[in-house]
Amino acid sequence: MTSNTPRFRPQAGAGYCPRPVPGAALRLFLFHHAGGSHLLYRDWIAHFPADWEIHLLDAPGRGRLTDLPACADAERLVDFFHDEIVLAMDRPFAFFGHSMGGLAAYELTNRLAAEGLPLPVWLGLSARGAPRQPGPADNRHRMPDAELRHHLARMGGTPPEVLEDPDIWQLFGPMIRNDLRLVETWSPRPHTPPLSVPLSVFGGADDVVVSPERLAAWQQHAERFLGLHLFDGDHFYFRGRPAEMVRLITEQVRTATATAGRPVAGAVR
Repeated sequence: MTSNTPRFRPQAGAGYCPRPVPGAALRLFLFHHAGGSHLLYRDWIAHFPADWEIHLLDAPGRGRLTDLPACADAERLVDFFHDEIVLAMDRPFAFFGHSMGGLAAYELTNRLAAEGLPLPVWLGLSARGAPRQPGPADNRHRMPDAELRHHLARMGGTPPEVLEDPDIWQLFGPMIRNDLRLVETWSPRPHTPPLSVPLSVFGGADDVVVSPERLAAWQQHAERFLGLHLFDGDHFYFRGRPAEMVRLITEQVRTATATAGRPVAGAVR
């Protein structure tokens, strides 16, 4: 990396950095799920190593970015995050994405590789199935409201008041439907090469959206597959276990960087 790489601005654009760390050993970027925001990870921050700088990303149309129009497709979402990440390349960085966030992190990694830019030292994908063409089952964004709310309740993760209160649903429903359309209409580009960065995959054994088989299929799309980590639970299997998730993520990053000859220091708090 060259010395004239622009310094990262911790709270610019998509990213929110609750704990800036001067001289951080690693920057970890966390990408949220469809219909969600950076608040998904609010309980994780305190458990990461003290010398890691954690950046919580928001897609447009929610959280701090409510005034921005939501992205209609994955390419536009990657465009939005890309402008933030290119400012972060003055030190090692890694990506972790849950569900829609996993898709964004995967596509952003591919974009950086195609542009010849520095790549994350590790990629973690959670509750996101391996690439495939859209099929008949990818219809949640077309469901009537009542059916969609029932499906979201089965998935877990959506506050009951959002699903049960008509006024709140009218506020959040369009954003959720937009995000689901983004995910379900995405198609992998033909001849996309396997990921060259170390890849770890996470998921819930009882997820009604992404089966363990689809999670395991990521092995075919990565040169360095570090394994599938399956938990008891649904699409939001990590609820109630932030310390356990952070410990596993930290271990996976260390494994990835050690085997690549670029160890990242830090101790879990």
